[in-house]
Amino acid sequence: MIEEPPSLEGGFPLQATDIWSQDGMGQCTARIDFMQSWCLSQSRLIGHKCEMEQAIQLFDRLNRCAEESPEWQELYDDFVGRLVMLEAGKTAPQVGAAFPSLMLPDHKGRYVSLETLCAEGPLVISFNRGGWCPYCVHEIESWRDAEPELAGAGATLVFIAGEVSGRNDGLANLMCDTAIVLNDVDHGATLGLGLAFYAGPELIARYYECGLDLADIYGTYSGILPIPATFVVDRQGVVQFAFVDPDFRVRAEPSDVMEVVKRLTH
Repeated sequence: MIEEPPSLEGGFPLQATDIWSQDGMGQCTARIDFMQSWCLSQSRLIGHKCEMEQAIQLFDRLNRCAEESPEWQELYDDFVGRLVMLEAGKTAPQVGAAFPSLMLPDHKGRYVSLETLCAEGPLVISFNRGGWCPYCVHEIESWRDAEPELAGAGATLVFIAGEVSGRNDGLANLMCDTAIVLNDVDHGATLGLGLAFYAGPELIARYYECGLDLADIYGTYSGILPIPATFVVDRQGVVQFAFVDPDFRVRAEPSDVMEVVKRLTH
């Protein structure tokens, strides 16, 4: 049975005036750990449920996610508007371009070459913010539902995020068994691909007030966040599909991506 999120004694998030105290930080850490554990257990139940009933479209999941956090949407709208004005993501790889040959560590510290993976079959490469982002979690769940179809087509899902301190282990647990989780150390890959930007002091502060310390999550005080993006790269390393949107609340539909993958493998 899929449960509603548990209520936490004392409320969540803490008040901004409490977050700076030692007790406040301890409470935030405990609450985040508890919610992450709960989300992981529920995501596994959701995975089993989706085997018995039709998967929910990612678009619907993301819309529902936005509806559940209306107090954040105005801030997000202003933030995304700034990114659009700055043309964030415009220099990312386009269809027909060669995708850069990246080599990144996986969640166990072993370096993996995208060029080597391409030789084995098409890649679906997803750049994301990480397991702390509910929109990213919904995307992961949608791809987990699509995993049998993706594996049947001979393609591999590569999920890239910049989280440190073992957090990518949690992502690997959320992903399907055939997916590969890579760590974008210090956002080096996303910066090189034009998929990174400065979050700004207001958003950084709001996240911190809610117990989300981006410096701790990413291991750097740069204040940089990645732009979520999805690419399909063929065996020759050429981009056949590119979805880049500065609005992190919008993601590529796995069904649309699968149409491209099937054209490459049939």
